Formats: sequence, C-alpha cells, structure tokens
Amino acid sequence: MSDKFKNKKIYIAGHSGMVGSAITRKLLNAGYTNLLYRNLSELNLIRQAEVETFFKEQKPDLVIVAAAKVGGILANSTYRAEFIYDNLMIESNIIHQSYLSGVDKLIFLGSSCIYPKLAPQPLREEYLLSDYLEFTNEPYAIAKIAGIKLCENYYRQYGSNFYSVMPTNLYGPFDNFNLETSHVLPALISKIHQAKLKNLPAVTVWGSGNPMREFLYVEDLAEAIVFLMENIDAENIYEQGISHINIGTGEDLTIKELAGIVAEVIGYSGGIVYDISKPDGTPRKLMDVSRINELGWKYKTTLHDGIEKAYSWFKSNVK
Repeated sequence: MSDKFKNKKIYIAGHSGMVGSAITRKLLNAGYTNLLYRNLSELNLIRQAEVETFFKEQKPDLVIVAAAKVGGILANSTYRAEFIYDNLMIESNIIHQSYLSGVDKLIFLGSSCIYPKLAPQPLREEYLLSDYLEFTNEPYAIAKIAGIKLCENYYRQYGSNFYSVMPTNLYGPFDNFNLETSHVLPALISKIHQAKLKNLPAVTVWGSGNPMREFLYVEDLAEAIVFLMENIDAENIYEQGISHINIGTGEDLTIKELAGIVAEVIGYSGGIVYDISKPDGTPRKLMDVSRINELGWKYKTTLHDGIEKAYSWFKSNVK
C-alpha cells in the first residue's frame, strides 16, 4: 500500500456486487481500513438528493464507481429504458457530487460493450465512438459512454482527477447466476450444473456458439483497480489522447470452447446444443490491453483455474 493513500477515505459504490465486493476485499487485504460503503436501503444512487447529502456528510477522498444495473443479452433486450436511465443517473450523481466535494481521485468502471459492434480486433481505446453499437445492449453502452465522457470532461474543464477503466467480461464470486439476467459464463455454469444434477442428455445454449469472448477473473480486476488507484492519475490517461484504459487478458475463445471448459470443470458428459434462433450479440470482443500492461499490470488467473474457483463458490453459495 502506498503511504499517501493509507489514511484516505475510500468510497466503493456498488460494494455488494461481484466487482465492488472483489475491490473491497482487495483493499482490505492490502491494508486499507478507512473504507466507506452503503447498501441500497441506506443510499439510493439514482436519487440525486440522497447522493448529495451522502457526499456532504461523508466527504470521501477517493471514489471507485462499481455500481451499475447490469445483465446479459436477455436483460439488456428486455429492460432497455431501465438500463439507460438507471445507469445515467447513478454515474451522473456520483461523478458530479465527487467534483463538488473535491474528491482527490475517481475511477469509473465501464464495460467492453462501449465499443462498436464491428470494431477492428483487438479493441483499442481509440475505437470508442468510431461506428455503430450492438443493438441489444445499446442503452447500457450509451450510459457507460456517457460516464466515460463525464469523467473526461470534468478533467478537461475542472482538472478533476477522474478517469475510466473498461473491464472485459468478468466472472467469479458473487456473480449473477440467474438464467434470466446473467451473462454467458455464469449462465453456463448454472445450466450445466443443473443438467449434471438431473442427468440430462443435453444442454441448450443461446446462439451459434461461434462468437468469441474474453473473460477476466474478478479478483484480477480488483488487483488492477488498486494498482491504478495507487499509481495512475487522470493526466496519465488523457495525455495519451484516449478517454479510458482497457483491463483484460488480451486472450479470447469461442462460446463453444468456453462451454467445453465449463462442462469439463463441472464433470458433465452430455451434449451441448446451440439454438441459432437466439441472438449471438457482437461477433467478437477482444480487448487490446497493451497500455495497462505497459503501465505495469498483467492478469494472473487462467480461465480454467478461474472457472474452477467460480464453480466452487457457486456450489457453496447458490441454492
């Protein structure tokens, strides 16, 4: 832990979610003790007045924005208005109040879906706003892009030390395993686990299985956030002519390959059937992570090891 941050009051927005809880654990393990968080019943981030009161009373020094309304293809397609409204309000309230209360540093977490559907691969930070977005998650992506631009322009107008990071697809402890709202990896874990328990001959997976995806274990992301918090300021990002920095592994695989690994970890020997009547989403989303690697951070957990850890957590905690 850097001594200059030792006594700082750090507010983790979204501390109870998969990402926020991983960041909270990492900070505690690193020796940070002055952490600040609130449950939804204590602070509704969508309500401007509540966020204003919270910042005036608590005056955090550092803010990490991991709070968001999230979901997979089904949820993004179904709750389009909620995804754009809720996320716009959450980030706008937190970022503006952070400026007004003089927060020393703010890190906003976005998502790889901010990039155009058919952007060149791997996805470099410069490709933001270079083409059309994927329709299924466009409302969520628009909200996240707005958060990136809020941070960038509070820096440009006010000199606020605010910047954004774009994690790739995440998984791990406290993931959402609900089949109606989950992302692909936890959905596969849940579905294949149930198929094994019920001795089903096959599992049906949405889409063709051909899209390629990159996955980062959430504990690795948390390590990256703490590394950036301690070492990188907004000017280090914006002076490169970019508005955010990618966080990922720089490696991807097809959904079919992913399903094979999940089945192997779970010990399921049945078949996997692909329902091509369902949407695939973006064909490929591989992050270019050369910038964060050059800054001194690289992922540690292999996909197989991470899925084993995630499945172990799932068995112990999801009924």
